[in-house]
Amino acid sequence: MASEVHVKAAVPTKRAPRRVDEAIAAVAARQHGLVSHAQLADLGLGSGAIKHRVALGRLHPMHRGVYAVGHRALRREAWWMAAVLAAGRGAALSYRSAAELWGMRNGSRARIEVNVPRHRRSTARLQLHLVEMQPDEVTMDAGIPVTTPARTLLDLAAVVSPQQVTAAFEEAEVRRLTSPTSLAALIARYPGRRGTSALRRVVEDNRENGRTVPTSILERRLLVLLDAHHLPRPEINRLSDHGEIDATWSAQRLIVECDGFATHGTREAFERDRARDRELQVAGWRVVRVTWRQLRDDGEVIARQLAALLG
Repeated sequence: MASEVHVKAAVPTKRAPRRVDEAIAAVAARQHGLVSHAQLADLGLGSGAIKHRVALGRLHPMHRGVYAVGHRALRREAWWMAAVLAAGRGAALSYRSAAELWGMRNGSRARIEVNVPRHRRSTARLQLHLVEMQPDEVTMDAGIPVTTPARTLLDLAAVVSPQQVTAAFEEAEVRRLTSPTSLAALIARYPGRRGTSALRRVVEDNRENGRTVPTSILERRLLVLLDAHHLPRPEINRLSDHGEIDATWSAQRLIVECDGFATHGTREAFERDRARDRELQVAGWRVVRVTWRQLRDDGEVIARQLAALLG
């Protein structure tokens, strides 16, 4: 399981102050500008030396036992990192805070949520959840221990409305988030958890519909892009010997796949997609994959490329 980022340094008992501060800066550089009391102790600093650096403004207390190095003008990621460090070994960003990190939902909660493996007291800025977590439910993103997208949805379902769960699921699909353990498997693992019934309905609706809502959003955005640049429309969701294909221009032997990804899927689906791409190419098709971010941010580039391929 991902745990507190704890960089232990083997150092002599006595070191020149400049070398110690350089070592502190090196640890902080890997942790969004933060360092923990335990890490400072590993670098040979006692309580007096830590207090001295706080007084000089070299260290700024963020939580008990967690310090910002040099300044407190920190990004959101640093506040998440500070919360996890303060929560101790085995902690992971979770619930609404994890959903914000993954981009599943927007929010500005001042209180950051963290899952912990043993009881610890919450504070005004830190909401701790004592919950059971397996190693495949925690990962690292940008150096921050955080619950996987699937586990985040499981936790989120316990504290927000069903409509918000659905919206978070759809945003996770659009962002192509993956987890080592499927969402359906987590629901089966924790059948009695609050919110699992709403989450189960989302998964079942996805299965019944065959395709996810976010994928259709991707396809609609692709069609809008094509129309805006006066490019021919493709056949959408055509069934073939290789399965359902998002966008097909038969005359030009061109296929575009819109990469939405079912959050309850795993990396296996990613591998299957690539294997199918090879099969289509062997059959004489050109296959292009585009993502939500590319359609949103690089539409002009994609349009020019498709125009060249369709010409």
